[in-house]
Amino acid sequence: MSTPLLAALPIRRLTHRDLLACADLSEDRGWPREEHKWGLLLAAGKGYGIDAPDGGLVTACVVTEYGSPQRPDLCAIGMVLVAERHARQGVGRRLMRHVVTETGTTTPLTLYATPNGRPLYEELGFKVTGSSEMLRGHFAAEGPPSAVATRPATGEDLASLVQLDKEVFGVDRTHMITRLPAFSDQLRVAEEDGRITGYAAVWPNMNTHVVGPLIARDTETAKALVASLAARTDRPLRIDVDVRHEDLLTWLKERGLASVTFTSLMTYGIPDLPGDWTRRFAPLTVAAG
Repeated sequence: MSTPLLAALPIRRLTHRDLLACADLSEDRGWPREEHKWGLLLAAGKGYGIDAPDGGLVTACVVTEYGSPQRPDLCAIGMVLVAERHARQGVGRRLMRHVVTETGTTTPLTLYATPNGRPLYEELGFKVTGSSEMLRGHFAAEGPPSAVATRPATGEDLASLVQLDKEVFGVDRTHMITRLPAFSDQLRVAEEDGRITGYAAVWPNMNTHVVGPLIARDTETAKALVASLAARTDRPLRIDVDVRHEDLLTWLKERGLASVTFTSLMTYGIPDLPGDWTRRFAPLTVAAG
């Protein structure tokens, strides 16, 4: 298909009915299909895409809004993909320009960029403000049990989790946090004297379990939450950790997880993410912040 014809194809909003087409697009680019994650993102966020005349999607991405539904405080962009047969023809740049124009004029934006995608985002005005390291592997428990108490989250905890998450993340993510019980295979909290000091979820992604979000008062609490999740799954774990949390990264590597890749945290319209990074150890997913 020629570039002029691609440029004429309309950008439209995606819905949950496009889930399989989005998964097909992931697979086309050599990514896992990740239907479970696509389902969450299309339900909680806004998908954008271009239909290919010969079927499927030319390109797609998802924007997740946080804060007030009428005037979001922050938008996270993720799952930016272009079909292999349409790559290097400017269609990804066109889609991103559309998203930035539609959302970034009034709302700060954030995304995690691969080394391949980073030059495009820099061209559009995004700045690198941090970095995340992805680890994967079978967790091997070592040493004495943690002194930090953890337990399964209950329905009664949800209001506290929403409030804690807002305090740490810096903006309201109620529509995401309240989906965690159904989306995740485990949702656990750390507790001291009846007060929740952290929480973490683990959710299925192909043959792995992804740890995220991971919110904790300190590193020891984060370690206890990860260990409690790992003790209840036979799958390999995957986690994206803010590189500033060096102690947690070292501890995870000592217990069998290996480094896979790094992604750059980028922002548009703000110098850095809001909230408290010292308690924000891992995102729910790099596709949604």
